[in-house]
Amino acid sequence: MLSDIEIAQQAKLLPIKEVASQLGITEDELEFYGKYKAKLTDELANRVSGNSDGKLVLVTAINPTPAGEGKTTTTAGLGQAMAKIGKKAVIALREPSLGPVFGIKGGAAGGGYAQVLPMEDINLHFTGDMHAITAANNLCCAMLDNHMQQGNELMIDPRRILIKRCLDMNDRALRNIVIGLGGKVNGIPREDHFIITVASEVMAILCLADDIEDLKARLGRILVAYNYNGDPVYAKDIKADGAMTALLKDAIKPNLVQTLEGTPAIMHGGPFANIAHGCNSVRATKLALKLADYCITEAGFGSDLGAEKFLDIKCRYAGLKPSAVVIVATCRALKYNGGVSKSEVSTPNLEALKKGIVNLGVHIDNMRKYNVPVIVAINQFGTDSDDELEYIENYCKGKGADFALSNVFAKGGKGGIELANKVVEACEKPSDFAPIYSLDLTIKEKIEKIATTIYGADKVNYTTAAEKAIKEIESLGGDKLPVCVAKTQYSLSDNPALLGAPKNFDITVKNATLSNGAGFVVVYTGDIMTMPGLPKVPAAHNIDVDKDGKIVGLF
Repeated sequence: MLSDIEIAQQAKLLPIKEVASQLGITEDELEFYGKYKAKLTDELANRVSGNSDGKLVLVTAINPTPAGEGKTTTTAGLGQAMAKIGKKAVIALREPSLGPVFGIKGGAAGGGYAQVLPMEDINLHFTGDMHAITAANNLCCAMLDNHMQQGNELMIDPRRILIKRCLDMNDRALRNIVIGLGGKVNGIPREDHFIITVASEVMAILCLADDIEDLKARLGRILVAYNYNGDPVYAKDIKADGAMTALLKDAIKPNLVQTLEGTPAIMHGGPFANIAHGCNSVRATKLALKLADYCITEAGFGSDLGAEKFLDIKCRYAGLKPSAVVIVATCRALKYNGGVSKSEVSTPNLEALKKGIVNLGVHIDNMRKYNVPVIVAINQFGTDSDDELEYIENYCKGKGADFALSNVFAKGGKGGIELANKVVEACEKPSDFAPIYSLDLTIKEKIEKIATTIYGADKVNYTTAAEKAIKEIESLGGDKLPVCVAKTQYSLSDNPALLGAPKNFDITVKNATLSNGAGFVVVYTGDIMTMPGLPKVPAAHNIDVDKDGKIVGLF
């Protein structure tokens, strides 16, 4: 059996201008990054702005497990399958982060015969967007430290600096550091912290900005510190917003690539869904809607994280109205939720499936709360028994959700035709999308609405630090913003060990911060690391380059 990278390297890619022509995009509307990648220009966005919007389809999943779900694979395969049934569709995905690529999770370009290409480029440096975001964020940090070094006119309190340096790599040694230890000439000594680039507010801002002017305004609103009087200091106060925008002027343009079958894919932005809003950029999604009859996008992790934030944050800000939601699951993952170990998930076990399927049930119920049709896509494996698949189908019917088997990993677009037809049918059904909470609620009321309605918690508890932080955010006008909950992806609760559909639990809010430029309040629950570490055996051990310059071991 071929590996993902072997399948990708055997594929014959179309020149990117041919992929663009499928969508009516001219060469002059592309900025080429070699033969197979291009950025989409502002001129294109302006030209198609008057086009009517296509249908928006969100792909999400159950809570992730070590057994795997295949959300990106399903998204890529669904885009390929739509072409098979004669539909004009674009998939809109996030860019991979180098942290997971070299760590444990893997890339974000799909798998098997449902991939986005060129796979190696996408999973590594791509078009440099991640590096530009890293540079812009760290420029702001450098300018802030320099301001304090050069007289500190704004009286910034070094004990209350909020913005953190970032790096797009898993490096636990950078979580907590001390800087400025080289004497007076080398800066003021203070504690500092690195976060992974995809968790930075700059990443969130890039993905939510409408255009370059909005990007600059949002960057200027980043709350970087407080002064000795307790007053807020923003990025514009240290005059960092203009230079940051300059670093991001190309990164804000969406990237056009292709699937394994030559269908169009737009990849742009990559915030994590357990610590940010977990969706690709607004610009990419809106452009895809103008270019095709269907835009198929995804949100990170399970529907309790990525989909909730897509629907309550991104859709609210961008004025988007999804026509259908696809929930991806596997027999293997559902059995894992039913108490079976990872080593046993390939063995047929109907009883474990019955226990674990409640996790899928919660995700179906939650997505229906947004008044949008739901389709369950079972990412099929050869070890799935007929009894198991029949049980899942009947369970979904009982929940009022359409059901389709998906075999895009093994068969590409051909293996997703059933799913594609179900998606087209769902998009014609009536829907009345609405977020689950009003912005007029208090911060605590919004948190409690999400915790009780989506997670199934009994109540929310707040630490003293969280209470203080929320009051401070409210004093700065943050009470009218949506809430972005940082929570473990492995459970509906804030305890990763509680699988299935946990009951009788509380959510504990440990802290909260204001992402003023992005436009949301980040609420921290459980033990969320904003700078991950590498596992004992990182994926980097297997990645290499042969004598001909060919990358090997990349999935």
